[in-house]
Amino acid sequence: MTDAAHQSDLGNLPGWDLTDLYPGVESKELAEDLERTAGAARDFKTEHAGKLSDMAGGELAAAVTAYEDMQETLGRIGSFAFLTYATDMSSPEVSRFFQNMQEQLNEITTDLLFFTLEINRIEDDLLAEKFEQSPDLAHYRPWIRDVRSFRDHQLGDDLERLLHEKEVSGRAAWIRLFDETMTDLRFPIDGKDMSSEEALHLLSGKDGDMRRQAAESLGAVFSDNIRLFALVTNTLAKDKDVEDRWRSFADPADSRHLANQVEGEVVDALSAAVKDAYPAMSHRYYAMKARWLGGEKLDYWDRNAPLPEDDDSVVAWPEAVSTVLDAYRSFSPELADLGKKFFDNDWIDVPVRPGKSPGAFAHPTVPGAHPYLMLNYQGKARDVMTLAHELGHGVHQLLAGGQGALMADTPLTLAETASVFGEQLTFRAMLAAVGDPGRRRIMLANKVEDMLNTVVRQIAFYEFERRVHAERKSGEITPDRLGEIWIDIQKESLGPSLRFDDNYRHFWCYIPHFIHSPFYVYAYAFGDCLVNSLYAVYLDAESGFQDKYFEMLKAGGTLRHKELLAPFGLDASDPEFWGRGLAVISDLIDELAAADEEVG
Repeated sequence: MTDAAHQSDLGNLPGWDLTDLYPGVESKELAEDLERTAGAARDFKTEHAGKLSDMAGGELAAAVTAYEDMQETLGRIGSFAFLTYATDMSSPEVSRFFQNMQEQLNEITTDLLFFTLEINRIEDDLLAEKFEQSPDLAHYRPWIRDVRSFRDHQLGDDLERLLHEKEVSGRAAWIRLFDETMTDLRFPIDGKDMSSEEALHLLSGKDGDMRRQAAESLGAVFSDNIRLFALVTNTLAKDKDVEDRWRSFADPADSRHLANQVEGEVVDALSAAVKDAYPAMSHRYYAMKARWLGGEKLDYWDRNAPLPEDDDSVVAWPEAVSTVLDAYRSFSPELADLGKKFFDNDWIDVPVRPGKSPGAFAHPTVPGAHPYLMLNYQGKARDVMTLAHELGHGVHQLLAGGQGALMADTPLTLAETASVFGEQLTFRAMLAAVGDPGRRRIMLANKVEDMLNTVVRQIAFYEFERRVHAERKSGEITPDRLGEIWIDIQKESLGPSLRFDDNYRHFWCYIPHFIHSPFYVYAYAFGDCLVNSLYAVYLDAESGFQDKYFEMLKAGGTLRHKELLAPFGLDASDPEFWGRGLAVISDLIDELAAADEEVG
């Protein structure tokens, strides 16, 4: 199919309108906000630095409110810069704008750095008195709680300032190098130079020869650039190790757990449960799929291939939108109405374009504006699920916005709840509408693969990161050794039915989470298992579930996972919790196996 024909089949794909943030990169509104906030930050430091312990509760509350107002503006500026950059990473002008904005924001926030450092030095008893003195300050108790959770790892003011100021020329610069390098790579396939997004998309296509060509091209181009990606990985891992030692974090993942407001033992239990379930889930499923595709082994480029009887038809954009919104509406009209805003108001950017960031995301921006969604939509059924996923993030961010700039962000472990729940609603609605047993089997297989990608693959990513960061403590890791670790982890997680070649050794290098947010990936598995249990509660609930669900989303970052899940009778610290969530995946595989026996 030609690009033009494919585009025609997809329909009119919308792009976002960022003018709700700022009219443009050279707008006077943007310049005025930068100048005004820079001045306000300097004045704030002059007025408050060194004085927080002596403030009455009401005075400290007023200072926190002023700090929040500045964070709202800074967040708006940063969001506008990032979203502008995400749509055209290949443009030197856009990259320059993004870097300049980062540097200016870093300079402004350096003047504000003292505030949280001083809050952490207030004695517990004195802070408790201030909360009693001021209901306005007590409103910010969850934010202050989370800030103070890091106080045992806080360094001296000068060191904190140095680390903060060097961020734009250190870690952020290496991330930018990764992003722009990956965006600029081109993969020759079937006479066309493709982006990584287009090439990876072919791995889930109907044409087996095209899947093989795409895999070979991806591996070859990754191999040509592997020293650079290994250097980025080694540098950032070493950078993290140095800072972790200074901050007294015992384990490389501890800072992520603390930021996620989740106990390390809970994540360890999740990881162990998933790894123990590898044979019953991924190993078993891929052995079945190998037989479906006519062999005893499954080449890695066929892992996400459609089943032979799947027509692999293109889902036009309007159909994808109506499918997702209808599924949301069957659960809650309010949820669907919130989701509809993204399409009615150009809050979503959908088409694949040269220079655009690969993948998909939902960016919350700030409560005073609204979230934006980015997709690279190419008409697969999985793209419909991606839309359902990112829209879940979007409505969650809209609902949590009422908590304000300091408390709207949800910990990553719970941030994936609404997104995965949105996928579940969409899948169940689509499955209920299918009467043909063959089509039902295809949909079940697709869902199992999506869940394996969300749970097994993400925990495998987490284990890869753990091994890489552990080995990096002993010295730089060669590209070959990184490839060995990757292959070992893939064989362990995917099972003996998968066949790998040397090209696949380099596929670790394109995973952006390793670079952007170390140890983020377990949040996906956390969210999927949690939603499996949450959805079972929904099916059994006679009434009231939707109200509890909305209250959970509206809470933003004010509550932690135990408090958020308690109304549903769920507890992620319960050792049996993860087993119940994983059993949902195993049950779907059982259903597929039973269908095979009936056919046989």
